[in-house]
Amino acid sequence: MKTKFLTAILCVLPIAANAAIPYRTEQIDMPVMQSTSGQDDQALARLRRFYVGGMYDFTMWNNGADDVTSVSGKNTSSFEAVAGIRVFDIFRMEANYIRTSAEWDAFKLTSDTAMINAILDARIGNMYRLFYKQRLVPYVGVGAGISWNSADGTTIENKITPVVSALAGLSVELGQYFALDFGYRYIYMFTPDFAAISDFAPAGHQFRVGARVHF
Repeated sequence: MKTKFLTAILCVLPIAANAAIPYRTEQIDMPVMQSTSGQDDQALARLRRFYVGGMYDFTMWNNGADDVTSVSGKNTSSFEAVAGIRVFDIFRMEANYIRTSAEWDAFKLTSDTAMINAILDARIGNMYRLFYKQRLVPYVGVGAGISWNSADGTTIENKITPVVSALAGLSVELGQYFALDFGYRYIYMFTPDFAAISDFAPAGHQFRVGARVHF
């Protein structure tokens, strides 16, 4: 009798075990799959949001003429300080202080200019990759600001004038913290109203080279 009872229990146990498997499976928390691509479209803006730097500007100034006088622009050098914030990986806002010494054959113009630039960086796929970082980053931008002016060799009526610009260039990013800048900027100053020549607005083609430090 006992042998038959034990045999029946042994036959029932595998059936009960199999019936419990779906229940136990439902209790197991399946692990969430993590992306291994290393892609993060805002990592650079989040980790290295601010930067400062400096630029050297080589400028070719425009010629001008009115009914009486003509002036020829000369090539000059100037320097500027840069401070910026990276809003997104592909967009940054930048402030510039430019100390400009413009020169024509009849007079000179010295200006302290403050500008704000909006700049778009051409990053591939807008991705900052874990194992691949884009070193060469082309950019374009526009800027506007105010210039405080003084002249040598003539007088000016407007000592404060608006300034606008368009710029383009190439950044060489040497790691997360340091970048070299090579660029071009067209700068246009609304007329300071020179006594030597009427309706003359200084404008120049600027070739720029400098460096940025990110933090």
